[in-house]
Amino acid sequence: MGSSVLIIVVSLWLMVHAFAGNFYNDFDITWGDGRAKILNNGDLLTLSLDKASGSGFQSKNEYLFGKIDMQLKLVPDNSAGTVTAYYLSSKGSTWDEIDFEFLGNLSGDPYILHTNVFSQGKGNREQQFYLWFDPTADFHTYSIIWNPQRIIFSVDETPIREFKNEESLGVPFPKSQPMRIYSSLWNADDWATRGGLVKTDWSNAPFTASYMNFNADSACVWSSSTSSSSCASATSAPNPWLSEELDTISQGRLNWVRNNYMIYDYCKDSKRFPQGLPPECSVAK
Repeated sequence: MGSSVLIIVVSLWLMVHAFAGNFYNDFDITWGDGRAKILNNGDLLTLSLDKASGSGFQSKNEYLFGKIDMQLKLVPDNSAGTVTAYYLSSKGSTWDEIDFEFLGNLSGDPYILHTNVFSQGKGNREQQFYLWFDPTADFHTYSIIWNPQRIIFSVDETPIREFKNEESLGVPFPKSQPMRIYSSLWNADDWATRGGLVKTDWSNAPFTASYMNFNADSACVWSSSTSSSSCASATSAPNPWLSEELDTISQGRLNWVRNNYMIYDYCKDSKRFPQGLPPECSVAK
């Protein structure tokens, strides 16, 4: 390898690792009795599930708005009955929450990516998608942009969902409660796969999901001692995501996902809402 090529490779490696978090520094393993592991000097985290227990972790920091990226590689082969959840959530009876949940399936059948938004303890805003790749074969980046105007869910920088602030319509929006990042791998074979018809095959256990390249460098870290965020500081760097919205190209990619890979949208489920669809569903998407 020539010296110039080597310099480029090393520079790219340094760039990736400069922006990637370290799991030892950023997260606490919260349950699982050793089934969750931090490996490779903090560059890799794995969660495992067997018949006795699943496992999970949470971020050390709380955030109030931010752009948050995580690379995941999901449980391979027969993952039916398992759920890998990756989400933001606050505490209390009127909690806020922004969800990615990956519903396992039989070998050869696609995973279902389940998304939801809770505000003031109320959810029921599910959208579900198939993915346009095998999420078990390699790592892919799952991102949340959360600002005062909207929440954007993205996969490998392709937006799949936008939830706008429609408080003018009486729709609560998560904007005042700081949230931690959580992830867990658990057994949900009472509902996860075909409504609970397909059960977990424990002969395939342990099931393992893997995580790397967490990045929340530009997110607003909340301080409970001062009741303020790092973005409120006069010395904090400007954050373009704080006012980010979908441009024409991104809107086109979102529409491509909706037209080809969306399999459930609560705004189209009139049977579920006999008194009328939620008010945000009346706004043009």
